[in-house]
Amino acid sequence: MAKVLKYTVVPRLPGRLEKLLPIANNLWWTWDHEAIDLFHRIDPDLWTTSLQNPRRMLGEMGQVRLDELAKDDSFLAHLDRVSTRLESYMGTNQWRQRNPEAPADFGVAYFSAEYGLHESVRIYSGGLGVLAGDHLKAASDLGIPLVGIGLLYRGGYFQQYLNADGWQQETYPQNDFYNIAIEWARDAAGNPIVIEVEYPHRRVKARVWKCQVGRVPLYLLDCDHEDNTLEDRAITAQLYGGDRETRIRQEILLGMGGIIALQALDIHPTTFHMNEGHSAFMVLQRIRDLVQRDGLTFDQSIETVKAGSFFTTHTPVPAGNDMFDGGVIGHYFKKYCDDVKISVDHLLALGRQDPSDQREPFCMTVLALKLSAGANGVSKLHGEVARNMWSHTWRDIPENEIPIFSVTNGIHIRSFISRDLSDLYDRYLGPGWINRPDDQSIWERADDIPDTEIWRTHERRRERLVDFARRRLYQQYNNRGMGSAELRSCLEVLDPGTLTIGFARRFATYKRATLILQNIERFRKILLDPDRPVQFIVAGKAHPQDTAGKQYIRDLYHFARDPKMRNNFIFVEDYDINVARYMVQGVDCWLNTPRRPMEASGTSGMKAAANGALNISIPDGWWCEAEGLGVNGWSIGKGERYDTTEEQDKVESEALYEILEREVVPIFYDRGRDDLPRHWIERMKTSIRTICPIFNTYRMVQEYAERFYIPCSKRRNDLMQTKRARALTLAGWKSRVRQAWPQVHFKKVQSGGTEGLPVGSKLPVTAEVFLGPLTNSDVTVEVYYGDLDPQGQIPFGRAMELDFQDKSTDSVFTFEGAIPCDRTGELGFTFRVIPNHPDLAEKHELALIAWA
Repeated sequence: MAKVLKYTVVPRLPGRLEKLLPIANNLWWTWDHEAIDLFHRIDPDLWTTSLQNPRRMLGEMGQVRLDELAKDDSFLAHLDRVSTRLESYMGTNQWRQRNPEAPADFGVAYFSAEYGLHESVRIYSGGLGVLAGDHLKAASDLGIPLVGIGLLYRGGYFQQYLNADGWQQETYPQNDFYNIAIEWARDAAGNPIVIEVEYPHRRVKARVWKCQVGRVPLYLLDCDHEDNTLEDRAITAQLYGGDRETRIRQEILLGMGGIIALQALDIHPTTFHMNEGHSAFMVLQRIRDLVQRDGLTFDQSIETVKAGSFFTTHTPVPAGNDMFDGGVIGHYFKKYCDDVKISVDHLLALGRQDPSDQREPFCMTVLALKLSAGANGVSKLHGEVARNMWSHTWRDIPENEIPIFSVTNGIHIRSFISRDLSDLYDRYLGPGWINRPDDQSIWERADDIPDTEIWRTHERRRERLVDFARRRLYQQYNNRGMGSAELRSCLEVLDPGTLTIGFARRFATYKRATLILQNIERFRKILLDPDRPVQFIVAGKAHPQDTAGKQYIRDLYHFARDPKMRNNFIFVEDYDINVARYMVQGVDCWLNTPRRPMEASGTSGMKAAANGALNISIPDGWWCEAEGLGVNGWSIGKGERYDTTEEQDKVESEALYEILEREVVPIFYDRGRDDLPRHWIERMKTSIRTICPIFNTYRMVQEYAERFYIPCSKRRNDLMQTKRARALTLAGWKSRVRQAWPQVHFKKVQSGGTEGLPVGSKLPVTAEVFLGPLTNSDVTVEVYYGDLDPQGQIPFGRAMELDFQDKSTDSVFTFEGAIPCDRTGELGFTFRVIPNHPDLAEKHELALIAWA
């Protein structure tokens, strides 16, 4: 084949329109309605066909139209307003003034395998990516000094279409990097940055691209470099594509390559946040840098690296956590282990809950948990699930004390609400809903919005959703070669005045998309009620290898193709952020039916609620926290446990039908003489008032900063002082404690009388502990007491530290205390000893404990 030379072409804009480019090149425009309107008015049809991508639209715009706009005073005034807004946004940052406790060098690097920023930047698959995108947007709004690290996929995630039988098909259109809002990252001399990442027997090159998300830069790595082999160029071919070999290569690039890219960019964060376990290899690269550059040992390096690392787990399903066979890790990390002077078994132990189990695979989540100063689940319930799921990593430690905390997810509200609702919020809530969306007092003003205005606004948005759904259905049928009669019928489906319920998400089986079809006849009757009809709009993708999820889609497709149902139930293909926006803005209710407790958080219902929709949900994930805040939706059951999944599906589907028949439908159609559903509107306002101030990423990211980013940065800086003296001391102490711990045991425990103790008294206790070469300053001895379960154990006890009294000559130390008798009944107590050091991140960091 002939050698092909490359060249690039960029839009040529008249001088007066040059301000369009910096706006188009900063994804800030995606959450600024004035900027969106600016691009839309350039050419509404081209705006739609370009997938609302201003870079692509400007490149395809005819010169005649550009010249017209350059002479249009109204358009130029609009352009100047938006340009000034962007300049003001970028030039104003009050975060450090509001957070003076943050260290002077404070900075965060946020790692994620996917980012859902906008439908024109196709490097996301679902909720994890959209959350990551919202995290960056909120960090930008807050002004936090944060950078994102990810991968730039040539094929992105697949696009979906259904064949004539309703079976999902996948295509992988190639991303055109030169027509989306990214550019090469360059060094101080202006040269494009290319890094090299070590793989077995070779080094792989990766370009570094930059995507500006408001004030936050997102750096993306791309292996499609001409110096790489075809096999290596395919590392970033697809998001979640390929086999296990592809997956580990991608995760090496994301984690280890991400650290190399930060060094090439001369960016030096104080905290590194891993959004899921995909990027956990980043801790290994930072350790290698310390070993090779500063001459530290592997264990010494861990203390510095761990202090500045934080991890968020999103997956309550074991299969969702990446695991690799020990042989695969040995193949890819043998040279790494030689570099840092450890054995492969030593490395494998860091990725196993039970380090001694040679059969256990290497788990990225376990690696991240063991080498982070803190970790969290993404809702309160998920925090509980995660503590149970990973409890073997902290063997013998009470589950409620396992150091996996919770920060409930949120959404970037401005990215998902409609322009007309945004204007309504401006009028009645004031500008605070934009600048301080976590302020409860601002959202209390939702009650001041006149019923007529909020309802008419919502009706317009439902009309837009119906129009959008009809056009998409027409396109779907046309692509399948349907006849003209079928195509005409697409433009008549749905009714803009009918109660509209939305269901859209990944079609993982645990999300139970077909729960609504458990009793088809009863469901049909609900939909086709002649006086009070209901209509459903459904969308979602199954993973290409998930046959069961594809079958769910096929079942729904066949139900929608029933001639009796086609006007009341449709499936919208190729679910993406654009489809999601139309749906959450236009539906009356949002349905969520996961199998509890498998929904870590869920955020689509938050987006619907911000638009005034009411949730109908299984009490799982975030909804467990929202359902008790007011009359803001309906819960399907109370989170009961069932003997079989069949029984659960039957009971919960019947509960769903009951809610629709007795609650949702009657309230929606209960109209006054002015045709307003007053009770429904009251619930809409309650939904907005109770959910928006809590379930937003402004609150979420600030919570991460206050609880984790800033404390991690402070502790990391403390450990690094005086040539890392405290980190080296801590590493030596941990080594000494681990070696001595098998010797630690209780010699004798005793207490005062245990019968008939009056409330308010105290029960004195004493424990004698053999510590071997350790001393009392190396440990904390506690009495652990509380209610007994039927097996005579204490499932959720309270711990109280005992005071050191004296030491005998044979390494036996005596500790004393008194249990407060502050409640009646039969209770129990025991004793335990755990390692203690002032520089530990938290008390169970070593996962060591000895019980009496």
